[in-house]
Amino acid sequence: MPQLSVVIITFNEDKNIARCLESIKGLADDIVVIDSFSTDNTQNICKQFQVNFIQHAWEGYSNTKNYANSQAKFNWILSLDADEALSEELKLSIEELKKSDKLNTAKFNRITNYCGSWIKHGGWYPDTKIRLFDKTIAKWTGIIHEELSFSKQIDSLHLKGDCLHYSYYSIEQHYKQADTFTTIAAKDLYEQGKRSSYLKMIISPVLKFIRDYFIKFGFMDGKAGLTVARISAYATYLKYKKLNDLHQS
Repeated sequence: MPQLSVVIITFNEDKNIARCLESIKGLADDIVVIDSFSTDNTQNICKQFQVNFIQHAWEGYSNTKNYANSQAKFNWILSLDADEALSEELKLSIEELKKSDKLNTAKFNRITNYCGSWIKHGGWYPDTKIRLFDKTIAKWTGIIHEELSFSKQIDSLHLKGDCLHYSYYSIEQHYKQADTFTTIAAKDLYEQGKRSSYLKMIISPVLKFIRDYFIKFGFMDGKAGLTVARISAYATYLKYKKLNDLHQS
């Protein structure tokens, strides 16, 4: 049976990491946790599981994940975020793939839990991700929403089951992350030579809200769907405002 490394990056994830590690029990042949010097109880929780816990300075999402992959014992990697967990159906799908004696690049759907509600519309689901891959032909790229880049053409299986993403425990947490991510995104756009305008700051958030709430049926997720669409639109405004501010500074 092929052997599988599960790779996770952490920073102050004591609310999530135990659930993540519990979900991969019996599936992983090697677990690597790369921690960017957490100040909460993350390390102590990880010590309760059989993991290779390594503290490493934060280098950004892609670079940190690539470093994490380099610490895995085996070439085949299942990459998870600390706030994610495998559903029983997804875990079974991966187990069946391992039993076939030939692992394959694989993707699966990710469903997000937002303040206690599962978000199934608004562009947040199925949110399909490639997370099972051979590290010898793959690396992470991107500033915020990192993606895998492959050195050769690959075919990927679509596994049954969902990855459970516990993203936000409060609306305040969502606003805080929106502020952080839009700062990074605006800087990236600025370095690419992209520009903003007052018109774009007005129109883009409106179009974002219409797309997510109406066209992509965000309204079907009730109050949570409205909140998600509203903050996503606000984040779009923030991104272009911060980009405009960078050009004017």
